[in-house]
Amino acid sequence: PFARSVADMALAYDSMQGPDAGDAACSRRDVEPVGSLLAQDIGDLRIARAGGYFEANLFDEAREAVSRVCQALGVTRTVELPEVARARAAAYVISTTEGASLHLDRLRQRPSDFDPAVRDRLLAGAMIPAPLIDRAQKFRRWYRARVLELFNDVDIIIAPATPCIAPELGQQTFVLDGVELPVRAHVGIHTQPISFIGLPVVAAPVALQPMPIGVQIIAAPWREDLALRVAAALERAGVAVAPRPKGF
Repeated sequence: PFARSVADMALAYDSMQGPDAGDAACSRRDVEPVGSLLAQDIGDLRIARAGGYFEANLFDEAREAVSRVCQALGVTRTVELPEVARARAAAYVISTTEGASLHLDRLRQRPSDFDPAVRDRLLAGAMIPAPLIDRAQKFRRWYRARVLELFNDVDIIIAPATPCIAPELGQQTFVLDGVELPVRAHVGIHTQPISFIGLPVVAAPVALQPMPIGVQIIAAPWREDLALRVAAALERAGVAVAPRPKGF
């Protein structure tokens, strides 16, 4: 859903908190409302910029968006996540195989219901050898532990959300660091190493021309409140601006 403000996101987050009935996989943590915390000062938060992998594979607009956010927050420190390229590969293996498992019966019974490109990716995921999946899962455990260690010294990490602004409708490829790549498979290269280890993220829209672009505000597990507080501060400063679609 489209959020007109950080307050909207906080309201949605607060309303979704708590375990779903009958879902044994849900956390049993107590509800921790964040809406009332958005106005709190963020001056005491330790905020760093993700370096290394997250400074490469970017179009100019993505670099500009991250720089604007870091300048507004007074960020001077850089941290480097370990083995991010390998983490992205492991995330791709895990998400592809899990997606294939979820849709396997529908792929067998109603294959024509799927977009051909999506169907091909899911079928490819269904054929990934089990040893590779096992290795990806083991790597994920190692990688998550190493990334969580960073949050002993920082509260928030800033990183690009995508390497470019939204691609045009029907665009199949883009050129990234001199290499032509499929858009669908590579537009998430900066989010996959974060989302697959369960870190909470607010993607703050930065208004650039001709279209906005997102910047990730990454927090430690269960610290959505910090990510939303930083997003609210950027919104108050006029750096994070959500453009309204026509009709809203």
